[in-house]
Amino acid sequence: MATTVDIIIIGAGIAGASAASLLAKDHKVLLLESEEQAGYHSTGRSAAMYIVNYGPPDVRALSLAGRDFFFGPPDDFSEHPLVSPRGVLMVAHPGQESALESELAASVGMVAISRETARELVPLLRPEAIAAAGYEADAQDIDVAALHQGYLRLFRSRGGVILLRTPLQGARRVNGLWTVDAPAATYQAPLLINAAGAWADEVARLAGVRPLGIVPKRRTALIIEGAPGEPGSARWPLIADCGETWYCRPEANTKLLLSPADATPTAACDARPEELDIALAVDRFQQAVDLPVKQIEHSWAGLRSFAPDGSLVIGPDPDADGFFWLAGQGGYGIQTAPGAADLVAALLAGGALPKPLADAGVRPEAVSPARFR
Repeated sequence: MATTVDIIIIGAGIAGASAASLLAKDHKVLLLESEEQAGYHSTGRSAAMYIVNYGPPDVRALSLAGRDFFFGPPDDFSEHPLVSPRGVLMVAHPGQESALESELAASVGMVAISRETARELVPLLRPEAIAAAGYEADAQDIDVAALHQGYLRLFRSRGGVILLRTPLQGARRVNGLWTVDAPAATYQAPLLINAAGAWADEVARLAGVRPLGIVPKRRTALIIEGAPGEPGSARWPLIADCGETWYCRPEANTKLLLSPADATPTAACDARPEELDIALAVDRFQQAVDLPVKQIEHSWAGLRSFAPDGSLVIGPDPDADGFFWLAGQGGYGIQTAPGAADLVAALLAGGALPKPLADAGVRPEAVSPARFR
């Protein structure tokens, strides 16, 4: 006999966990996760920051809508602050000046700075590698683990149930209910939320819903020794070029995290780094920063999943009753999580958007899956 709840959510990464925590306040919610731990794939491998000037317009609006949550989460949500100051230094290599001008014109709070000021922030920047620069002082490091675990604790405290090692095997709509098949049991709910990340299209197929063309793309990261001394590299901002071909940021005080900012289309999988991508990260970093990379201490890869237009997908499927998409987060899923969860709750409740979403300029139609039909 099937267990019946109000809402079934597929995927316990940051998207599923954040939405589940809000919805569990007024609904009986079941969160199904195929892996042994929640957030094993993209969420658990993310080195996210809160950067308002990152991503397409709908991403920026959702990030802005969730700002207050990051700086003032609910009581007992986390023992540690969710964010800490970092800043972002955007550099334009020779030939990238016009790209930086466009970025500055579209930004909120990013200002142009001189090449000399950029080298005061990061003294090891090679002068010949910098044609111009911009700086966003308000960007913050995000404690991804604290954010994700806080949402899961809040979800459980509201009576939500999470089942790990429970992959979706099939789903069908019968008499106004989604019947979901898992290895050991069957579950039913009038609403099925697809928050499966790289597997979002596969979940749709298993439910007999038309996929949207969401493509997983591999992103590589590695850890190297940072610049020694005081202040060394511990106080550097995140450094990125405005062509998004590499970035680095301090990690654990004495280390640096590097990435070639790769976005290689791949099948949904347990992603692993490629040697070429590691080499590209090192090469691009050393062309811009005078710090020899003597050893790769650790490397990994994660999947960032993109809808065809690069924007998020949040909303009911126009052709499948009770099937709700929460997918296509790209590389923005952590910083948009509070705003996206609020949008999910608002769409399901109906009526006007809450003031924080409206004030941030969130437009439900911009992220609706109906735009692909």
